[in-house]
Order: sequence, then C-alpha cells, then structure tokens
Amino acid sequence: MMAYIIRRILYAIPILVGVNVLTFLLFFVINSPDDMARMHLGMKRVTPEAVENWKRERGYDQPLLVNQSASGTGKLTETIFFQKSLKLFQFDFGTSDSGRDIGYDISQRMWPSLAIAIPVLLIGLLVNITYALLIAFFRATYIDFWSVVLCVVMMSISGLFYIIGGQYLVSKLLHLVPISGYDTGISAIKFLVLPVIIGVIGGIGSGTRWYRTLFLEEINKDYVRTARAKGLSETVVLFRHVLKNAMIPILTGVVVVLPLLFMGSLITESFFGIPGLGSYTIDAISSQDFAIVRAMVFLGSALYILGLILTDISYTLVDPRVRLS
Repeated sequence: MMAYIIRRILYAIPILVGVNVLTFLLFFVINSPDDMARMHLGMKRVTPEAVENWKRERGYDQPLLVNQSASGTGKLTETIFFQKSLKLFQFDFGTSDSGRDIGYDISQRMWPSLAIAIPVLLIGLLVNITYALLIAFFRATYIDFWSVVLCVVMMSISGLFYIIGGQYLVSKLLHLVPISGYDTGISAIKFLVLPVIIGVIGGIGSGTRWYRTLFLEEINKDYVRTARAKGLSETVVLFRHVLKNAMIPILTGVVVVLPLLFMGSLITESFFGIPGLGSYTIDAISSQDFAIVRAMVFLGSALYILGLILTDISYTLVDPRVRLS
C-alpha cells in the first residue's frame, strides 16, 4: 500500500510543476509586468518612470528567467521566476501588490471559509444520501418520479436565487439572522446559519440525483439479489450492502471536494460579507492585485491535486483490489 501511495505522489509532482509553469507564463509572459503596471495604475497616459517605480516596489523589475548581471547562483535566484514562482512550492506567497502578507491573510481567512464549507459538506452529505436511499427504496413509484422532478427543478434554479431569496425571507422579512456580516467566536454562528442552510438546499438537487443513480445501479447487481434471496429486508439490503458498495464513487466526490472547501465559495462569501478566501479572491480580482490571484491559483491547484491523492488513498480503504494494483 505504501508503494501505491508513493507512486500516486510521484505522479502528482509533474502536474503541479506544469501548473506552476503555466501560471508563470500567463502572468509574466503573456501578461508582462509592464502590462500589469499600467492596469494597476489605471491611468490612460502612464509615464515610463511610474511603470518602473511600480515594478521596482513589487520586485517585478528583475529578469524573467536568467539574470545576466548577477554572479553565481544569483543568475537564477535573482529572477522573477525564482522569486515569484518557485517560492510558491515552499508556500511562500510573498506580499500582495498592496503590501500585505499573503500568507498571513490566508491563515486568517481560511477559518471563515471552513466554518461555512464543512457544515455544508457534512449536512449536505447526510441529507442527500438519506434522500437518495429513500428514493431508491420507493423506486418506480410516484414518490420516485416526483422526487426526481423536484431534484431537476432544484438543479435548474440558479444559486443566486437561493441566496437572494433566503436573505429576503429569513433576514429581511422574518429578522431571524443578520443579512450579512461576520463576527468571531460564538457570535459568528448567527452569521453562518443562513449561508449553511442555503448551501445545503442548493446542493440537494444535483447531490440526490447523483447518489440515486449510484444506488439504483448497485440495486440491479447479483449480490443484491442474493441478499434478498437469503431473506434480508429491503432496508438492510440498502444500508448494509448497497450503501457500502457505492462508497467508491461517493468517496470520489467527497474527497476531491475536501481541499476545495479550504478555498471558500466565491459567490456565497461575497453576498454574505464573509471574510473568507472566496471573497479574498474576488476582491483581489476587482482590485487587480495580481500577486494574490497568482497565489490563490497555485494554492487551489495544489489542494486539488492533494484531493486526488486522498481519493486514491481512500480507495484502498474500501476496495482491497486497489491495494494489489
């Protein structure tokens, strides 16, 4: 099993290197530091002196790949590629274009993002699997038909409708929770209740249909017919056999999502004023802070690759055949 894990990690390294190189090309070759300076300064007629000062203040005045004016290892280390790209592998994100420590901002903003994302994942998983098992239990009946119709309708509704409708109904009309904002400690709960509820409701349609498909596929297999022939009840068959054997695709969806929870939700955090990583990224894009955007792109890629590795590892826990591959 250890060899299997090491093999998966080694596969991930070139992918992460490729993402890093592609990010470097997008931010420093296709979109040069001079272009970033003009966009950030936001003036129609920017003087060359202003451009050079902006680049010098942020370390963008160095050569891209090789510094011919430096000596020794400085030819490679005193470059934009080393300072702004390779250091990302050490999770050294540097400073933003506005002068803030990106690593410190991430360490502070990750907690509000997790405070929303983890309850949405756990509660949503419980609700979706339970509802899907219920539909599978009443398969080929009116309950199954109208449940699928309801799921399709919920999938067709934009997430913005749930957010705006929830804010209007729960916050503006009923005054149960604040419409937006955030606080620390226990006081944060009142600001998190509505985003969590909306996140769970918004995912019921797609999640339930996905799990229903998995369960119905398992129900038609031979081992299920054998279990029924032994006299096991339908409830026992569903929860003890069907659910267990559907764990691989379920884990695929869950484990891959886990690292993305860290990144937060762009739309939800922006609408509810949650100071998480999602709103952090949106604010960086709006203010054209390229250092933050670059750091978040790399972090998101690294976490997604980590999710794929965790998925492969989780397979070995539920399917012994994977350990032998």
